[in-house]
Amino acid sequence: MTLDPVHYEGIARLAKRIQYDVDESDHRDVAETVWTEYLDPLVHDGDRVLEPLDDQRRLVADVEDVALADTDFDSVHGLDAGTINPTTFSNGLVLDIAQAAMSATPSDLDLHRGRTMVMTVHSADATVAFDEDDWTMNDAGYVRTQIRQAPRVNRFEEGVVHALSLYRAESEHARTNADVVDDLLVLDGPIYPTGLLRWADQHPELKTVLEEEDQPEEVVENYVRLVERFVEKDVPLVGFVKNPAGNAITRVVRDSFGQAPWVDDAAMFKRLLERGEMVADEDARDADDDGPTPRRFERDTSALTATSWFVSRGGTDRVLSRHGDALGVDRRLDDEAYEVTFCAIYDPRTDVLYRLEAPYAVTRHESQRDALQQWALASVAAERGPPLAVGKADELAKIGGREKRSLRETLEETFQSRRARQYDDVRWGDE
Repeated sequence: MTLDPVHYEGIARLAKRIQYDVDESDHRDVAETVWTEYLDPLVHDGDRVLEPLDDQRRLVADVEDVALADTDFDSVHGLDAGTINPTTFSNGLVLDIAQAAMSATPSDLDLHRGRTMVMTVHSADATVAFDEDDWTMNDAGYVRTQIRQAPRVNRFEEGVVHALSLYRAESEHARTNADVVDDLLVLDGPIYPTGLLRWADQHPELKTVLEEEDQPEEVVENYVRLVERFVEKDVPLVGFVKNPAGNAITRVVRDSFGQAPWVDDAAMFKRLLERGEMVADEDARDADDDGPTPRRFERDTSALTATSWFVSRGGTDRVLSRHGDALGVDRRLDDEAYEVTFCAIYDPRTDVLYRLEAPYAVTRHESQRDALQQWALASVAAERGPPLAVGKADELAKIGGREKRSLRETLEETFQSRRARQYDDVRWGDE
């Protein structure tokens, strides 16, 4: 049954009962205040959790011009990992399978064929055991596979097997193929395993696993060694975050300023980077309303906008900063070399904000920062979305719905145990 017009009207009346007198222009004013007064630097508990790497500024790049601009990178490699999603079986096993792939622009079919696959399995039954750690080669050496037993937890089993599979596959594949990258490697997502590092904020049991178990440390060590390898190669390593959702900045701003009316940091940067003007909105006027004509913000879609670079030491970024311990991993460079630096890039055509990340060892020099930002702006402008190398890696690593169903059926036969289903699986389909 669908909603009838009378139902829509009822919902609209409910919405009008919410007394909300602040419009988006006020949010922009607050964002401007934060930009000018609080980010250079942003301090929390005596630590500089955010500060500009150079002069704090905003940049504007005409869409058509920047899409045709030359960049410093003749070839670009992208890397991504996808999973079948955590799956629970009626015999108590919980597992996820991740595969990582690397793309090349221009294309390299042999490289595209390569995969790193990791299965992580959780069982509450202490009698369940299996061979792990050793890598197995398949497909004439193009595919490396590994099975790992997850640390035992009393809850969050699905989140644990997912994160450990995903980030181990991604980091192992990146390290294995590091030598083929000559100009630029782009991870599809952050440069560190933020989904895993976020455990510290989610629940005391997950925080204990993060701090005391070996596997999270092993995964973080892979990323640390990856940074060191690319510093040694003198080749930039960056992460292109398509859906930045952190709120480390807004939380500190709210504590310091008393107001941060955004759901997350991305919403704040959108308000800072959005360009346009207020115009009359005749369509919003009620027929019997004799008051002033309502106004709305009309976004300028002719240019991409971006911030200058910042170094971030808040939230999950703290772990690999000078204030963190990297989960006990030995860092062979100065601690500051691993710190997360980023710039925000806003595409008004789609109203989407991206975050370009890199370790400080990569963005230490202004010329490198400018080159990476120019490449990202040109790529987003040309693709009307993520860079081509990122899109190709995403397609290579993605496990489609049909493949997920087939794999789960195979696992059911192997374990002689059905997948644990809920009503929503029946109602909405089994992907």
